Amino acid sequence: MDDILLYPAGAEVRNSRVLMCKLMNLDTSAFCLSNKLKLIIMADANGHLGGIIHCDVLVVGAGFGGVYAHYKLRKLGLNVKGFEAGSDLGGVWYWNRYPGARVDSEFPFYTLRIPEVYDTWTWSSRFPDHKELRQHFAHIDKVLDLKKDIQFNARVNSATWDQTEGKWTVKTEAGHIAKCKYLYLATGLLHRRHYPDFPGLKDFEGIVHHSGFWPEDLSVRGKRVALIGAGATAVQITQEVAKEADHLTVFMRRPSYCIAMKQRHITAEEQMHLKSYYPSMLEAGRYHSAAGFPVKRPDESFWDLTPEQRKAHWEESWARGGFNFPLTNYKECAIDEKANLEAYEFWASKVRPRMKNPVKRELMAPKEPPYYFGTKRAPLENDYYEMLDQDHVDIVQMEQTPIKTFNKTGVLMEDGTQRDYDIVILATGFDSFSGSLTQMGFKNKDGVDIKDIWSEEISSYLGMLIHGFPNAFMVYSPQAPTAFSNGPTILECQGDFVCDLIARAEAAGARTVEADKKAQDDWKNLIEYMCSTLLVRFTNSWWNGGNIYGKKTQMLTFPAGIDMYEKMCREKLDKWEGFIIELNKEKQKDHVKDSLTAVQNALPQTPVTVS
Repeated sequence: MDDILLYPAGAEVRNSRVLMCKLMNLDTSAFCLSNKLKLIIMADANGHLGGIIHCDVLVVGAGFGGVYAHYKLRKLGLNVKGFEAGSDLGGVWYWNRYPGARVDSEFPFYTLRIPEVYDTWTWSSRFPDHKELRQHFAHIDKVLDLKKDIQFNARVNSATWDQTEGKWTVKTEAGHIAKCKYLYLATGLLHRRHYPDFPGLKDFEGIVHHSGFWPEDLSVRGKRVALIGAGATAVQITQEVAKEADHLTVFMRRPSYCIAMKQRHITAEEQMHLKSYYPSMLEAGRYHSAAGFPVKRPDESFWDLTPEQRKAHWEESWARGGFNFPLTNYKECAIDEKANLEAYEFWASKVRPRMKNPVKRELMAPKEPPYYFGTKRAPLENDYYEMLDQDHVDIVQMEQTPIKTFNKTGVLMEDGTQRDYDIVILATGFDSFSGSLTQMGFKNKDGVDIKDIWSEEISSYLGMLIHGFPNAFMVYSPQAPTAFSNGPTILECQGDFVCDLIARAEAAGARTVEADKKAQDDWKNLIEYMCSTLLVRFTNSWWNGGNIYGKKTQMLTFPAGIDMYEKMCREKLDKWEGFIIELNKEKQKDHVKDSLTAVQNALPQTPVTVS
């Protein structure tokens, strides 16, 4: 018989991830079923977990984006509360616990520019793993005291606008209800897990897990493992599972062009020496770089240099490891096929000698590139190619040998081969950019769900506002530099913008602020124009939604970098260009006219009304 746990209304449940369940409203209780455990949370007579939460700003999400929002909005004197689907801080690092999970943004840049946090923290490696990142979030909470304002185990399933009240009503699957003037969506880029519709997968009697929902007690030692995927997550999993599994099969559509991570231990003494430079280093990453790291592309043209000079530059950047090689590549490699091919051939020259098996070598670093170099996410690796080269590791190229169906014991291939497994790992990625927003019942002021609005085409203003959604803001979002950026850096950039926008709106006596439709269309068209000469437009990946069957592909990342993006956003805000402002009618009558005139003078291109 399954165990049953009872929690009174309002109780804090910190165990939802371990239970591996999804809360659902059932009459006056929320009921959750996992493989071994049933959880019942007793609700009040209305089916709610306690009373309605009233606040100025509700922040959805508690990763770096949510943390920074709480930190900045508190400084404005606003009442800030939060909902988080997990049971702790961390965002993607709360969920990512698969073998080998670690960040590929290097120390000290993968942190927020909050001195009281980074001055009192010491990293252990150049690229911290998932455990250390959760410890870092615990440290952030210790310094900033964030958890007291956040409801955990609170996955949002409804967000609706009340035009009369001028407020958002936000509900969760667990029964929480909040009302707020401003809705701040820090729901993450890679959160909504993607499960391909493989025939017969439900018939498989072994263990199946998505990489984004990994049980910490699962062991692959001595097991036959199938890993589906070859992206960044799959690369990290391969490096660990290949060392323990009896047999590993990697199923892939196409190889990733992996870059050497060059991981190393960071001593406390080294960090103490560097900490005095952190402010200038982080400032350089924020304001003087495209991706959030203080590096830049060469000033020289690819064509003005000899092949020997180009190779010397590449050798130097490759030796530094991390993203130095792609981030300091020549700009011509992003637009010119010949230059791009030369960059690919340099990369292949680094990879091919590491694989002795000629068949595997050709699969992972083909003589003819399967897609343009740099047009798909490049994972970082330490010994990926050596692990793939092991005799107990197979590589199946699914375009050459497709999966016909799963069955009780494993996989039947189209060529009639049966492959049996104990464990299947789905490193099949995420519905990036839009997935988290389109699954939360987020509706505009006319009651239309964003899922329907974005079904044909994703559109936003500055990657932060959406026409028809007053007082709602999103970060780490589509049509911003998101996918090409260091996470904390772009989250700070957008967070500062949203907080300044709210502060200015409050000072002007605004009831609502939202994106103008024409400005939103112009922003989308600008991104399409910017990408029209880039080779990235020819490659389908999660960067353009091409990893999801049936999802319309479009360029979802602002390609000109954080520095250019912030400059453009700030120019729009300084002019109040592209915003629709509605003023409060509650202001004194003799002040309303003056306020309206003042705002109209200050915001010459902004439609202003008094409600």
